[in-house]
Amino acid sequence: MSSLTVSAGAPSAGEWQGVFDAAASVLECRHSGAGIVLKGRLAFVAERGGQAAAWTVQPARDSVPGRLALVDEQNDVQGYVTLQADGNRLDLTAIHRPPRNDAGELRFEPVCALGPDAFACRTRVPSGGAVVQMASGPADSRLNDALFDPDRDLLVRFGGRQVAIATAIEAGRPPSFRVTLTARPESSAASSISLEVLEGYYRKRYVPRYRRIDRRRCPSPPTGWMSWNAYFDTAGENENLAEARVGAKCLRPFGLEIWSIESWQENSDRLPVSDFHNLSLEASRTQFPHGLKWLAERIRELGFRPGIWTVPFGTGDRRWYEERRAWFLHHPDGRPMKNWCGRYVLDPSQPEVRRHMEETHRTMSAEWGYEFFKIDGMSGRAAHYSAHFFERPEVRAAFQNRDEDPYPLCIEALRQGIGPDRVFLACQGHYTGPEAAYADAARLGADIVHPGQPPHWENYLDQARTTLAQLFVHGLVWYNDPDTLLVGEVAPLGVARIAATVVGLPGQVTFFGDRLAELPPQRMRLLQQVLPVCAVRPLDLLPLHELKPVWDLKVRRPFAAWDVVSVFNWETAPRTRKLDFAELGLEKDREYLVYEFWSGTFLGGKRGGLEIELEPRSNVLLAIHQRLDRPQLLSTDRHLGQGAVEWTDGSWDAERGELRCRFDLVGDDPLTAAIHVPAAYAFAQAASEGAEVLETSNAPPLLKVRLRRAENGEAWLSLRFGKP
Repeated sequence: MSSLTVSAGAPSAGEWQGVFDAAASVLECRHSGAGIVLKGRLAFVAERGGQAAAWTVQPARDSVPGRLALVDEQNDVQGYVTLQADGNRLDLTAIHRPPRNDAGELRFEPVCALGPDAFACRTRVPSGGAVVQMASGPADSRLNDALFDPDRDLLVRFGGRQVAIATAIEAGRPPSFRVTLTARPESSAASSISLEVLEGYYRKRYVPRYRRIDRRRCPSPPTGWMSWNAYFDTAGENENLAEARVGAKCLRPFGLEIWSIESWQENSDRLPVSDFHNLSLEASRTQFPHGLKWLAERIRELGFRPGIWTVPFGTGDRRWYEERRAWFLHHPDGRPMKNWCGRYVLDPSQPEVRRHMEETHRTMSAEWGYEFFKIDGMSGRAAHYSAHFFERPEVRAAFQNRDEDPYPLCIEALRQGIGPDRVFLACQGHYTGPEAAYADAARLGADIVHPGQPPHWENYLDQARTTLAQLFVHGLVWYNDPDTLLVGEVAPLGVARIAATVVGLPGQVTFFGDRLAELPPQRMRLLQQVLPVCAVRPLDLLPLHELKPVWDLKVRRPFAAWDVVSVFNWETAPRTRKLDFAELGLEKDREYLVYEFWSGTFLGGKRGGLEIELEPRSNVLLAIHQRLDRPQLLSTDRHLGQGAVEWTDGSWDAERGELRCRFDLVGDDPLTAAIHVPAAYAFAQAASEGAEVLETSNAPPLLKVRLRRAENGEAWLSLRFGKP
C-alpha cells in the first residue's frame, strides 16, 4: 500500500495535516489543535461529451509539494488537487493542467465524530431567505453546512459546490457524521472544498461568558402561569390561588409546572415598579395578608412549583432608603439616582449591597420555599435597566469602588442566594452579558402587553422577531423566554394560533398569562397543545433579524422522521405562498405527504412543494413526511409537534400488516391519530393496549383513530391492514 503525507501547513498545533492513502484513495485530514479527524474517500469523475469517466487520484509525479494528481484512463496527469492551509482553514482545490478544461466533479466523503451532543447545523443563511430551521432529535437538513460541539464550543464548517451532512446514531456511542463535499474544476467559483475549525464559536462572537446550559438543574424549558399580563398590579393571593385551581385541573395534567407570583411587595398594588418596596421582603399586607411563605405552601399543595418575581436593584421605599443611605447611588449634588428599578438605586460596587441581594434571595429560596426566580431589572434595552445603567460614565463615577465591574458580581450573588438547585430566569437577560454564566433562562424582549391594555398585533410581531433574533442561543446557553403566551378572545383565533406557534414550535419557555376561567374550550385547548415543551435546538447558529415566514422544525426519532412547518402570513391581506421543499432542505425528487394541524386536513402527496392560501394574520401548521409504501402515522391532535412529544415509539410489521404506535396520553383527554393508508392496503382492525379505542373514521387514504385512557400514561395503538 502506497501512501503520501501532504503537509498542508506547518506541523504546529492548530494546523491541518493531510495523509493520502493512494491504494484506497482515502484522504485523512487531521487538525492537531482541536483533535479533529476527517477521513474518507477522495475521488474524481470526469465528464466528456455526456459520458462519465472515473479518473484516479494519485500522488503527484513531480516535485511540487502539497498536491495530488488527477490521472485519466490513459494514465496521464490531467490536473491536480492542491491542499492549502491558512491557520484553521484547509482548502482542497481541483485545477486542470492547461490546456485541458474538462468538466468533472471532485468528491470528498469524510466521516467525522465530535462530542456526544454534537450536531449538524447551518452557519450561512442567505439574505432574504424565507426559512428558519430547528431540530428535535438528531435531524438532518440539506441546508446544513457545519458541525457544532456544544461541550467544547467548537464548530467545524464545510464549503464546496455541494455540502451534505448525514448523522449516524448508534446506541451507546457519540454520533458520527458522513459529510459529502464536491467541487468542479471547470468553474473557478466552485472549484474548492473547504474545512474550517472555529474554536470558541459562541464565546468569540456572541456569548463572551459561554457556558453550556445545566440540564441537571433545569432539564427542559420552564412552564407555568403568571398574573402580570391579566391582572398587572392587582393580583393578590386570592386571585393567584383561584387561577391556580383552574390550572391544576386544566393544565397541570398536560405538563404545567410552575405558579409564579408577581408584584407581591409592599406598595406594589399600583404602578410604576419604581415605587414598589423591592428590597425589604415585606409583602403587601392588603393583597398577601398570609405572607409569601404561606402562599408557596398552598401553591405546592395544588401540585405546582412556586415561583417569584424580584427586582433587587432599587426601591421606592423612602424610609428604607433613608436608613441605608450610604448603600445607594447619588448625583454630585446629593440627589438619589433613579431608574425603572426604583426611585433609589443601589450601588452595586459595595460588598454589603451584594450580600443583601444574596441574603434576601436565600430567604425566599431556603425559608419561603420558592423554586423559580424571575429576577427583573437586569440587562434590558436601555439605561433604565441595570446593565446599561451601571455602564454609564456618570453612574460609574458615583460608585464607591470604581476599580471593578460590579454588575457580574451582582449576578453571581443572586445565583448564590437562590442556590444551585433553583431555576433562575434573567429578565431581561442578554447573551452578551454576565447572565449567560448563571441563568437558566432569559426573557428576550418587551412585554407582550402594556399595563392596562390588551395585546396588540405589534406585540405579537415583536414576540416573533425577538424569538428569531435570539433563537440561536436557545437550548445551548439557556432557554429563551419570549414572554407569556396569550390566547384570550381579545385576539382573533388566527392570531392566537400564531402566538401558540411562535412560543411553542421552537420549544421556548412557556408561561401563560390569561384569566384561565374565562377561556373558552377552543382557546384552552391551544394552551394544552403546547404542553409539555418539546426539546428543540436551533439549526441556524447565528442571529436572524428578518421576520421569516417559514419556521421548520425537523423531528427525528428512532422510528420516524418528519418536518413540522409553520407558514405565516404576517400581513393584513390574504396571500398565496409557494412552499418549495428545497427551501426546507428536503429531497427535490421525493414525494411527501402533507397534513395540516389546525384544520385536521390531509393535503395529499406532493413533489417539489405546494401552494398555500393564507388568511390575513394567520398560519398553517404542516406535518410533512416522506411517503412510504405502507401505512404511516402523519399527525395527532394532541400537540403542535404532531407526534414530537406524545408519539414515543413505533414499528411496522410487513408480514403481519401491522402498524404499532405508542403514545403518552393525558387522562380523560382523547387523542386522535391520523394515518395515511396507501391504496395497496385496506384497513381491517384497530386495537389498543392501555387505552380505549373510541372511534375510527376511514376515508381512504386517511384513517383517523380516537383513543382515550382514564389517567395519564402510555398506550399502544395496533392497526391491522390487509391487501384489498
